[in-house]
Amino acid sequence: MDFRGEVLDQLDFYWGQWRPRLDGLSDAEYFWEPVDGCWSVRETERGWEFDFAFPAPDPAPFTTIAWRLCHIADHVFAMRASNHFGDGSYRIDHHHYPGSADEALAHLDRNHELWRDGIGNMPADRWSQPVGAAEGPYADRSYLTLVLHLNRELFHHGGEIGLLRDLYRFSPATA
Repeated sequence: MDFRGEVLDQLDFYWGQWRPRLDGLSDAEYFWEPVDGCWSVRETERGWEFDFAFPAPDPAPFTTIAWRLCHIADHVFAMRASNHFGDGSYRIDHHHYPGSADEALAHLDRNHELWRDGIGNMPADRWSQPVGAAEGPYADRSYLTLVLHLNRELFHHGGEIGLLRDLYRFSPATA
């Protein structure tokens, strides 16, 4: 079984359908908070920060397009590319999240490319090996399991972003 080919076909198909839908994203959409209490990306004295808490509150707050794009770019792609194919220096608590829609899309594209190149160049025998300590309690799971999970994360949050763009476009408050 060609695991690499299968998961890359899945990732590439979705990316090719979804990524063009983000073209033209405005800063107003990127930061739009359709309800009170949203988690987003906010400018602070330390830089652009990502709202989060660990453990997350239950129920979790509604999240903006900014939050969702940064989650995909950073926590799905960048962190995993760094941990599994790079120097492991990525920190989730950094203060360098994108402060505009254009920066966010460039950030997303760059980190998608790092992740895509990493899994695209992974040797066939590594797909069934454990991912190791970088994945915490999932250390014993295979690389195939990790990649399938991250594909699901992209599909899930990508669909949410598409819906938010539709709601923004048709919302009386933003029209």
